[in-house]
Amino acid sequence: MKPLFGALALLATSLSASAIELSSPDIKEGHFMANTFEFAGFGCAGGNKSPALQWKNLPAGTKSIAITAYDPDAPTGAGWWHWLVVDIPADTQSLNQGAGSAGGKMPAGSRSFNNDYGIKEFGGACPPAGHGMHRYQFTLWALPEAKLAVPDNANAATIGYMLNASALAKKTLTATYAR
Repeated sequence: MKPLFGALALLATSLSASAIELSSPDIKEGHFMANTFEFAGFGCAGGNKSPALQWKNLPAGTKSIAITAYDPDAPTGAGWWHWLVVDIPADTQSLNQGAGSAGGKMPAGSRSFNNDYGIKEFGGACPPAGHGMHRYQFTLWALPEAKLAVPDNANAATIGYMLNASALAKKTLTATYAR
């Protein structure tokens, strides 16, 4: 029985050693985001910049990356999509602050989709004033295809479905915000 436990421990160690790592110099897991990442509109007056993100240890077979930002605490009954980008080339290892914002520069070939603000770019945090703390889940998706099989006018639910159906792996970094 002991050799089996040793083999399982070794397997668990090797799997965790190769897990995707997602980090940011701008946002930290479980920490409050700066006003830089608040939306500019809907009663909010932030900088509306997408945070810088960096990653490593994508699984073998990754041919593209997707990035999403989602607020599960939005009082909509369905959350709120802040950012949806797919077809980021697999050799990309980071995005600069503001890359997903108006005037920002995403890697060639990337496709952005309308978020719940109705824009094809990053839309910052803007929880209702006095609604309490909201979580903002920035998720990196490792995908087995270079181009996600969704039309250019796909909605957030379709993209979320396709990402969940096809991802090799994903990693989420969750920051918080309140007004």
